[in-house]
Amino acid sequence: MINWGFLGAGSIARTSLAPAVRRHEGAALYAVAAHSPDRAAALGPEVYSQDYARVVEDPRVDVVYICLHNSAHLEWTLRALEAGKHVLCEKPLGLTAEETHEMTKAAARYGRLLVEAVWNRWHPRTRDMERFLDAGRIGEVREVIAEFHGSVPAEDNYRWNPALGGGALLDVGCYAVSAALGAFSWQPPRSISAVLSTNRAGRADARADTLLAFHGGVARVSAAFACQERQCLKIRGTEGWIEASEPAFTAGARPVHLRVNSSGGTENYTYPAVDPYQLMVAEISSAAAGNPAHLVPLDQSLAVAVALENIRQSATAEVLPPGQRRSPSDASPHTSKGK
Repeated sequence: MINWGFLGAGSIARTSLAPAVRRHEGAALYAVAAHSPDRAAALGPEVYSQDYARVVEDPRVDVVYICLHNSAHLEWTLRALEAGKHVLCEKPLGLTAEETHEMTKAAARYGRLLVEAVWNRWHPRTRDMERFLDAGRIGEVREVIAEFHGSVPAEDNYRWNPALGGGALLDVGCYAVSAALGAFSWQPPRSISAVLSTNRAGRADARADTLLAFHGGVARVSAAFACQERQCLKIRGTEGWIEASEPAFTAGARPVHLRVNSSGGTENYTYPAVDPYQLMVAEISSAAAGNPAHLVPLDQSLAVAVALENIRQSATAEVLPPGQRRSPSDASPHTSKGK
């Protein structure tokens, strides 16, 4: 039995990860630490407290799940790894590429798992899409359109606070950027043009519009906190195209589709409702037990972190009223070469 310890008891831990751990026969939710003891206890662990260190240092905890605001990821990931725990950390792993690299080095140094909780990567549709691209089903990729417009956070949510790692780019944009990089075989973009828009001075970005130029093609990526939610992923190649039905990144609760057009015509793949969180927990529990498992490679998480940092560094900043936007081509471009 793999014992899980949670740092944080927010909405994702409450509605997604805790149920996933409870449903997996090889895992147990043993410990939870949160600022509110009542919220920690509500997840139903064997032990709970306000002390994160108590979970990290508990010898009975095998895997630590970090569900804290983004600026706390580095400290508690490093502390958990140093304590000999495997770690599943919410996305993004670090606020910067340097933080993410420091985490990956620590995982190697202590010989422990470190996995970014980009749960859509465990959905069967995502895995099929990656397999089709690797097999060259649509030839060489020429264009990616990836959009994730998520719900607007509450006024007091940390996602509006830049000091805590807020912003649409880091919150939902990481999914779209990851899809774009994966379509182009994880090569770094040759150049980046971006606009980060906020609806109030001093707030984190409410919208990010980015053009990533790769050798042989481009990716148009849009991330936003929006009243009208939208998730789109289309990949065009020299010999066909791939399109994911909505929701392109948060599939699970209902059946979804994948359309693949190639020399043999257009095929439609249907995927029944599934819980990707449970699939993620099962694979990480298997890996923690020393068994084969499907995990998101750390070099891919690092590639996303580098791209996100380059987008932020190259972006033109705008303060725009809600509902308005500029595209990268409309603004005075600040173009950056990818690292």
